[in-house]
Amino acid sequence: MVDAIKPLAASTRRPGANAELGGFSGLFDLRAAGYQDPLLLAATDGVGTKLKVAIAADCHDYVGIDLVAMCVNDLVVQGAEPLLFLDYYATGKLSVEAATAIVAGIAEGCRQAGCALIGGETAEMPGMYREGDYDLAGFSVGAVERDGLLQMAAIAPGDVVLGLASNGLHANGFSLVRRLIDDLGHDYAAPAPFAPDVTLAEALLQPTKIYVSSCLAAVRAGLVKGLSHITGGGLIENPPRVLPDDTLARIDGGAWPLPPLFKWLAGIGGIEALELARTFNCGIGMVAIAAAEDAAAATAHFESAGETVWTIGMIEAADGPARVELSGLEV
Repeated sequence: MVDAIKPLAASTRRPGANAELGGFSGLFDLRAAGYQDPLLLAATDGVGTKLKVAIAADCHDYVGIDLVAMCVNDLVVQGAEPLLFLDYYATGKLSVEAATAIVAGIAEGCRQAGCALIGGETAEMPGMYREGDYDLAGFSVGAVERDGLLQMAAIAPGDVVLGLASNGLHANGFSLVRRLIDDLGHDYAAPAPFAPDVTLAEALLQPTKIYVSSCLAAVRAGLVKGLSHITGGGLIENPPRVLPDDTLARIDGGAWPLPPLFKWLAGIGGIEALELARTFNCGIGMVAIAAAEDAAAATAHFESAGETVWTIGMIEAADGPARVELSGLEV
């Protein structure tokens, strides 16, 4: 297994890390990465029950990208550059083929994020997992120069809220999705009802988009004041995590097209608009907040980096804890 994945790790080399595997720990040299007065940030996450869809479909090529994305997107929202990544893969009985596909996805995610895969742990635990089952956890460390840290105090009424398109469900809400699919008897191998050119499994397993490159460049260009990764809690609960108290984000749910996948889920599950936005990303995987005078330049920057961007709202003054007020989302 280690021999199979060594070339994958080597492909993620970057300044500061040689990305060799086999030792007891991994090393990263911050000075070699070009940092003078850095703050370190760390994030850890998993892929959740999206893994059950990958296992059911016997498709393990994408969940490694999800694993990296769920960690590194949480680093870049504070202006940090992801530097290194470690993974934990646990299973009842090791399948070298499946595990190599997973690590290949992790390596691809690391390349997209510009961070080095410097190590990990593969654990066989018979009796803990059923045959074919596995779990993944990821851990990433990033750095930002002390004066480059994004802080919520910079955000103020009048700022513009931009939405960056998602790739699909990303890695949240799958317990509900799986229950709906199982209850209604849908087949993962059948064409997706909302996208007949691909199977249902392929549509659901589209990997979480990694926003590091485009967002980090926007931060360094001084074009954004804040970023919010739209994960569990959706568009309702995530933006307030980067807003100061006595503000709200007023979001127009009609400012972007709701992707067919989310309309389909709302229809088969009888999910109302507000609950849909509290559970899923609804087509917006990252929110960026920019000063009104920088919004056009920020939009142009993101679009030149390959992102699809919409102006979806404004920051307004309000009393009490930060919150989102969403209207206009039609399901």
